[in-house]
Amino acid sequence: MAILVVGGSGKHVGKTTLVCGLIAALVEFRWTAVKVTDHDHGKPDPVWEETAAGPETDTARYLEAGACRALLVAKKNGRIPLRALRKTTGPGAHLILESNSILSQLRQDLALAVLAPDANVPGKPSFSAFLRRADAMVVRAGAAPSRSRLHAVAPLFELEHFARISPPMLAWLRMKLQVAPHR
Repeated sequence: MAILVVGGSGKHVGKTTLVCGLIAALVEFRWTAVKVTDHDHGKPDPVWEETAAGPETDTARYLEAGACRALLVAKKNGRIPLRALRKTTGPGAHLILESNSILSQLRQDLALAVLAPDANVPGKPSFSAFLRRADAMVVRAGAAPSRSRLHAVAPLFELEHFARISPPMLAWLRMKLQVAPHR
């Protein structure tokens, strides 16, 4: 079971688009995609499954990109209900999660940090902790902040568009996740 987490420095930096790009590029994983939210969105249970693909919501976009399942998980008292999530996903599911805060509760195989195009924009408070555990950083091509400002040694991938994963990044992901290229 692979667990890949995508976090970001703020709203509207491309986290969902990157998750969709990863789902489409790494189809061999048959991902269960999970969006973690602070809001219950009017759902009675903390884990809700999206069933319709489309552009309307992040979870619908996951299905449109090729995820086998898409879940919305609402935090309860600031915590992610991992027991309910695991019960819903079952054993052996490959998970791709969009969340900064889940790293404090879950051991991931890989964490990708999406950086805002403007290095001077302050990030979410939860992003500082996420960045320390990130295995790689992702930024739009031409918008990469200086390495010295990041204080990081993790690889930095510059993508023209987050929906299209570059061959070098795809090779790196497959090597890290130890899978053969999908044919």
